[in-house]
Amino acid sequence: MKILSNVTALAAVVTLAWSSPAHAATRPPRVPGTLEVEAGNRPFLIGHAIGSQNYICLPSGGGFAWTLFGPQATLFNDDEDQIITHFLSANPDEAGLPRATWQHSRDTSAVWAMMTAQSADPNYVAPGAIPWFLLKVVGRDEGPDGGRRLTPTTFIQRVNTAGGVAPATGCAVPADIGKKALVPYAADYVFYRGFNASSDLE
Repeated sequence: MKILSNVTALAAVVTLAWSSPAHAATRPPRVPGTLEVEAGNRPFLIGHAIGSQNYICLPSGGGFAWTLFGPQATLFNDDEDQIITHFLSANPDEAGLPRATWQHSRDTSAVWAMMTAQSADPNYVAPGAIPWFLLKVVGRDEGPDGGRRLTPTTFIQRVNTAGGVAPATGCAVPADIGKKALVPYAADYVFYRGFNASSDLE
């Protein structure tokens, strides 16, 4: 029954996210001012993500709390072709510090990014959805054959989110420590690069 419930929830998330207005890859999405990308950068790729936000129950202060330990998602283009995998991994440019990672599905080029701003503004973010993010790339790696579809990326926006919020229950007593919750979510990720940067996508 729990598996069926999770599948149903994910289906609802997918329906909400994919019914959101699509943004052309050459046009920045409408976002709160704090999430705007600095001048000199332009969007070059958008991916529609379907996956889960993953939480673990840990001690927190004098109690217990669900703690995010990373996303796991697949990004698709407008033709519903898989283009990128999103997960948590060690950033080689920061001595292995764990960072959110995006790896291209064809040439395995990858970027790592840190969140620099977030917004839960109800004028943009749907009820019950995780916040929108602005992320700055802090690591990049070409694929084994020199692939660089993602390496020009400078910033990433997470927008049009649905679901993904930590559970409200299930993490309250010592016996709950170590429990995990994989919460379905969807989002659009918009990838930016410098105006003068080139990419194998073009």
